[in-house]
Amino acid sequence: MPYPSAGQTGPPPQPGQMPPHGGPPQQPGQMPQYGGARQPGPPPQQGGTPRPAAMPYPGGAGQAGPPAQPGQMPPHGGARQAGPPQPGQMPPQTAATSQTAAMHQPGGARQRDTDPTGRRAEAAFEDTQAMLAAQASGGRPPGSGPGETGRGRRARGARGARGAGNPMGSGGPGGPAGGGPGDGEDEDEPGKRGWRRFVPSWKIVMASFVVLAAGVFGMIAVAYANTPVPTGVQASVDDQGSVIYYADGKTAIARLGVKRTPVTIDQIPDGVVDAVIALENRDFRTDSGIDLSGIMRSFWSTATGAQVQGASTITQQMARGYYDGLSKEVSIQRKIKEIFVAVKINKTLTKDEILTRYLNAIYFGRGANGIGAAAQAFFGKSISKLTPPEGAYLAGRIQNPSAFDIQEQKGNFAPTKERYDAALKYMVESNPTAYGKYAGAKFEDLKFAKIKTDKSYDGLKGYMLNIVFRELAKGGISRDDLDTKGLKVYTTFDKKMMETARSVVNARTASLDHTIHATVASVNPKNGRVVAFYSGDDYTSDYNNRAFTSTKQAASAFKPYVLAAWLENGWSLNSYVDGMSTIDMPGTTTIKNSHAAPYGPITTEKALADSVNTVFVQMGDKVGLKEVARIAKEAGVGEEAKRNPAYQGKNGVDYAVDEQKFQVTIGSASVTAVEQAAGYSIFANAGKHVDWHTIIKVVDAKTGLVVVPEQAVERQVISADAAADAVVALQEVVKSGTGTAANFGVRPVAGKTGTNDNNKDAWFVGFTPQLVTAVGMFKDVPYDKTGKRALKVDKHGLPNSKIKGVLWKEEPMPSFIGGGGTPTQIWHDYMQIVTAKDKVEQFPPPSHTGVTNNLVTPKPTPSPTPTAEDPFASDGGDGGGGNQWPDDGGFGTGDGSGDGGDQMDRPPGEECLPGDGSCDNRGGGGDGSPNGEFGGGAAPGAATGPNPQPSGQRP
Repeated sequence: MPYPSAGQTGPPPQPGQMPPHGGPPQQPGQMPQYGGARQPGPPPQQGGTPRPAAMPYPGGAGQAGPPAQPGQMPPHGGARQAGPPQPGQMPPQTAATSQTAAMHQPGGARQRDTDPTGRRAEAAFEDTQAMLAAQASGGRPPGSGPGETGRGRRARGARGARGAGNPMGSGGPGGPAGGGPGDGEDEDEPGKRGWRRFVPSWKIVMASFVVLAAGVFGMIAVAYANTPVPTGVQASVDDQGSVIYYADGKTAIARLGVKRTPVTIDQIPDGVVDAVIALENRDFRTDSGIDLSGIMRSFWSTATGAQVQGASTITQQMARGYYDGLSKEVSIQRKIKEIFVAVKINKTLTKDEILTRYLNAIYFGRGANGIGAAAQAFFGKSISKLTPPEGAYLAGRIQNPSAFDIQEQKGNFAPTKERYDAALKYMVESNPTAYGKYAGAKFEDLKFAKIKTDKSYDGLKGYMLNIVFRELAKGGISRDDLDTKGLKVYTTFDKKMMETARSVVNARTASLDHTIHATVASVNPKNGRVVAFYSGDDYTSDYNNRAFTSTKQAASAFKPYVLAAWLENGWSLNSYVDGMSTIDMPGTTTIKNSHAAPYGPITTEKALADSVNTVFVQMGDKVGLKEVARIAKEAGVGEEAKRNPAYQGKNGVDYAVDEQKFQVTIGSASVTAVEQAAGYSIFANAGKHVDWHTIIKVVDAKTGLVVVPEQAVERQVISADAAADAVVALQEVVKSGTGTAANFGVRPVAGKTGTNDNNKDAWFVGFTPQLVTAVGMFKDVPYDKTGKRALKVDKHGLPNSKIKGVLWKEEPMPSFIGGGGTPTQIWHDYMQIVTAKDKVEQFPPPSHTGVTNNLVTPKPTPSPTPTAEDPFASDGGDGGGGNQWPDDGGFGTGDGSGDGGDQMDRPPGEECLPGDGSCDNRGGGGDGSPNGEFGGGAAPGAATGPNPQPSGQRP
C-alpha cells in the first residue's frame, strides 16, 4: 500500500510492523524512520513495556539522543524519547513519540495499544505529520490517509467504534468509523452564527469593567497620595502696598502699589461672610473642599468642548489663588491637581482659616486686593463697619471684578445689581431671621465712595517721592518693593514747612520771567534731616527736582569754607590780610575785587562781611587748596556733580581745584541747595556734620521690624572753637554786610550771600541755631537745536514737550536778584514763618583761641564807607561803578569789566538741560555785577518785602 507522503509502494508490512516511509522494510518492533534509515532497536522484554525506538525530530540532527525522562519534551532539533504519559496527560504532538502499533506478547497476539486517555498511540504520530504538512503548505492538513476521514478546525478522529484489527484498516481507531475518548469537538457553540460570534459574553464585559474601574481608582489613589499640600504661597498673595509718611508719622504723602489691608475673620462682619458663601459656595461649611456634581459638569463641558467651566468651591479658589505651584491654566490636569489639594487643605485647615485666606487674597476691583482694601475702595470705611447689603455688593464682584469695573465706569450697573440681588436672595433664604429685613434693600440705596484717581505725584508730593525713591534705592529698596512688600516709610519732611516754602517763593517770584527758578532747602543741623525744600509747584508738569539736582556755582557763599580752613589751622579772625584790588596766582586768571581802590589791611572777619575776593585767595593759598577742599567735601558739598558726566566723575569741589585752581576760593565749585544747607550745618552744630537725608526709618508693616534705620552718622569736620568763631563772622554778614535783608532782629541769624558774574547764580545760605536754609536762584532758557532761537515756555519755564533737540543755556538774571536781593528776601520771609514757634536760642560765644597770623602789617586804613540807600539791593559786584556797597567779589578779568566768567575753564558743553552742571558759569564768584549795574534803589519788578532793621553801618 503506497504511503501518502512518499508516494511509493513497498512490501506489505509484517504483522505488527509499521509500513516504511520510503525506506527499507522494518524489522518487527522497529519504528519507520522519517526520511532516513533507522537501526533496529532491541526487542522488547517479555511482559514489560517495550523500549521505543528513537525518532529524529523533523528538521533536527536525525540522531537519537539519550533517553528522556518520562513526559519530557525533546530539545528542538533533536530526538525525544517517549515515556509513559502521566494519568490524564495528552501525549505530546510536537515530536515523534508514538510506539509501534502492536506490541508482541508471547503467543503472537497483538495487544490493543492506547494511552491512558483512551487515545490510540498512532493518533499522536498522525497529528504530528498533519501539523508539519500544514506548516509546510501554509494551510490546514488535508483529511486523507489510511484510517482517517477528514478533520475539523481542531484535529479530531473519526467518530466510530473502536475495534481490534489492522490499525490502518477501516473501523480501527481513527478510521472512518473510529471515534472515542479524546476526539475534539467543533469550536462553534450551537446557535452562535454570523456576527454574534464577535459579541463577547456578559461575563467578559463585566470582568473587563471591574478591571478597568480598579485600575482607574488605583491611579487616582496613587495620584492623591503623591500630591502634597503646598507649603509655599504665591509671591503676590500677600502683596501689600507701602505708605510714605511725613515726619509726623501719621500724615501720608502717598500710598503706593497693591491695595491690600489684611484682616482677620473676627474683623469681618457675618453679613459679609454669609454673602460671599451664598454666591460662591453655599455648601462651604459642610463640603469636603470640592463639589462632585459641579466637577463632573465641569469635566463634561471641558471634554466636549462646549465651554470651559469652573466648578470651584471657595477652598479650590483659595488653593489656586493662595498657594504656589497651582497654575491658573485651563486644563483637566490642573483641575485634578487642584481638587486633590483642596481635599487635603480641607482636612488640614479650619473653614475660618480657609475663608480668611480667601478673602484676603482675591481681587475685588478698583485696584483693591482683599476684602479690607475693598471696603475702603468702594465704601470708604473699615471692614468692620460694612452692612449686609454692602457685603452682598462686594460678594457679587468676586465673579468678574475687572469686567464690572469697566461697565460701572460706563454707567452700567446692571451686571453688579443682578449679582447683588442674587446674594441678598440667598442670604434671606438661608437665614431669614438675620437677613429677612434686607429682602427689600435697594441697590440704589448703596452709598459708594468716589473713585480716586492716582494723584500720588501731583503738586509737591512728586518731588518728595522722587528724592525718597532715590534714597531708598541706595538702601536696597526698589520701587517694586514699595509696591508689594507693605512698607511704612517715614520721611523727614514737614508738610507745613513744605507748603510755606512754596507760598513764599511764589509770592516773591510771581512777576519774574518763567525761566527764572528758585530753590529752597532746609536742614536740621543736629541730625541732617531735610525738613523742607522747594523745587517747583507741580512735579507732574515740571519734573526737575532742582533743590537736589541743579548744580550751580556757589559763588561767594563758598567763602565760609575757606574761613573754616583758616580757623581750623589755628589762626584767628583778627588776623590781617591785604585787601589788594587784584591778585595773580599760578594757573589762575587775574582775580580782582569789585572796587578799584584797594581795601588795604583788613581782618578776615571784615573780609567775610564785605566779601573781599583777594583776601580769600590769599587765605586759601596759606592753608592750601586741598585743605579747603577737604573741609567742604566733608561737609557734603559737591557730591551731586559726580552724577554729571561733565565733571568726569569728580566731586564739584575737586573739579574746581583741578581745573580752576584758586578760583575755588571765591566759589567756582558747583553745588546744590541741599548741599549748601547741609554744608553750613558745621557752623550751626559746633563743627559736626551729618549727611543730609530724607528717610527717618523704613518699617515692615507686617512684622513691625525696622528694615532700614536712619542713616545719621555724625562726624567732626572742624573744631567747635573754629565753628564758634566762624559764626561770629557769619553773623556780621547779616548785621552789617551783604546779607542785612535776612536780619530777624531778636532771633540771632548768621549767613552768607553769593552772586556769580553776570548775575547768573544768586544765593543766600543762612541759619539759626536750630535750622539751616539755603535759597538759590538762576535762569535756564531753552533754545532750538541751533542754539540761536529761544523757545516759548509754559508757566514752569519748559518748552513744548513735542519739540525735539532742545538746548538749554544759563543766562543772566535781572540785577535786583543778586544774593543780597531776592534770595535773601525769600529766606527771610520763609524762615520768619517756620521758626516762629522755635525757642529763641543764642549761638555759642566766640572762642578767640586762634593766634593772629597777619599776612600784612596792619594799618589804620579805613574801609570804603557804604552809601547805598536800598538795603534790598544787590550785595555788590566785581567792578567799580554805581554800586557803593561793599561788593561780594567776583572773577575779574583784570580789565576792569569783571565779566571774566566765560573766560574761565569749564566742563565741556555750554548747553544743557536744567540742573545740568555743565551749564554752570565757572568764571563768576561775586555777589554782584562788576560794573555796578545793581545800582542803588529798588529795581523795577523787584518783590517788596519787610524792611529789616538797619545795621549800625547803614542808615
